[in-house]
Amino acid sequence: MRDVRYSRRAAVGVALLHFSAALTGAVVRSDAALAESSAAASKAAQEERLELVTASGVHALDVEVAATPEKQAYGLMYRTSLPETKGMLFPHKQPTELTMWMRNTYIPLDMVFIRADGTVHRIEARTEPLSERVIASEGPVTAVLEIAGGAAERMGLKPGDKVRHPAFGTAPAQ
Repeated sequence: MRDVRYSRRAAVGVALLHFSAALTGAVVRSDAALAESSAAASKAAQEERLELVTASGVHALDVEVAATPEKQAYGLMYRTSLPETKGMLFPHKQPTELTMWMRNTYIPLDMVFIRADGTVHRIEARTEPLSERVIASEGPVTAVLEIAGGAAERMGLKPGDKVRHPAFGTAPAQ
């Protein structure tokens, strides 16, 4: 009787190992599927015009707006490129300390933290892809704009510059 129970436990253990291996394979396939669906989502996403008003001029971007908690959690994960004229805006209703990270994000980004009146509060330039380091706004803000890494510097964007978008009560010039 004892040998039968041991055999059953061993069989269950082997089955669990096989299940675990299958799950690990599923996770890898899941990442690939997520990357593919992210690329499709970026092509299908509705974009809105946003303007950055800097000393060097006005720079227009077409941004995806991550307005839901699900879209904010997913953000630009799994994307393999981001054109200079594109970005993603993460708006919030109330000013608060916001934090971001680069988990599953393959490209470097500039994170522009924006106050409720559309003033650039701070910029975290060229964030490290795939990093889980927490990046904080370092003060109350109502939005984060993610753009291609190095784009803020190339545009001359600095703290104190303005952002025009309905999320800040202003509209781009069109």
